[in-house]
Amino acid sequence: MLGDNKENDIRNRLAEKMAGEITLSEKPGEVMKKWRINFDVAQSDLSTHLEVSPSVISDYESGRRKSPGTVIVSKIVNALLDIDQQRGSKQIHAYESMIIGSYDANVIYDIHEYSTPITINELSNLIEARIIHSQDPDNNKQLYGYTVVDSLKVILELTYQEFQKLYGWSTERAMIFTKVSTGRSPLVAIRVTNLKPGTIVLHGLEEDRVDPIARQIAQVENISLMSTVMPIDTMIKTLKSR
Repeated sequence: MLGDNKENDIRNRLAEKMAGEITLSEKPGEVMKKWRINFDVAQSDLSTHLEVSPSVISDYESGRRKSPGTVIVSKIVNALLDIDQQRGSKQIHAYESMIIGSYDANVIYDIHEYSTPITINELSNLIEARIIHSQDPDNNKQLYGYTVVDSLKVILELTYQEFQKLYGWSTERAMIFTKVSTGRSPLVAIRVTNLKPGTIVLHGLEEDRVDPIARQIAQVENISLMSTVMPIDTMIKTLKSR
């Protein structure tokens, strides 16, 4: 468990990151929504904590209400952090490694955050992927970033704490596993962890070669699953240029 001083330091640095990203964004409402989803906080819970109507939060996130000033942003950020601490600081713990650590380039090939979200449909078109399992028929789930990893090294070399680094600043991201042979191992790894990505991409594997157990896990966990054989360098360049 984090010590009080260390947790407060992580919280303060995380609050600065969150507030800065919301304030500087061209679409602050979307970024605000991203962080609320990251912290798994319902609009109703956030509005109750802030003692405002749920419609106020909805209006900010949708852009119907004028962009919030720094005072409002600070209140929203601190409310999310307060709620998380009341729940045991799960997300504050998860972000610790991103704030004070770095990642091994031999394991994580690329990690990127989008200023505006991309849908699963848009992602699949960008990287020429086949969707194997979908969370919703329209594939409009929003993703705020992606992580490209060496699947074998991730599974064999990373500790649980290091595994958290894969999620960057948002769990609502594409987790792209390279060098997969059947797709079973990456799905099993995701199955036994607490945090789940917005979608999983199996790289270098044709759709018909994806293991049935991998497909079943995606269904049980209700995680979108896709596969692509686009060359890795081309894929990363394409994702970055989006």
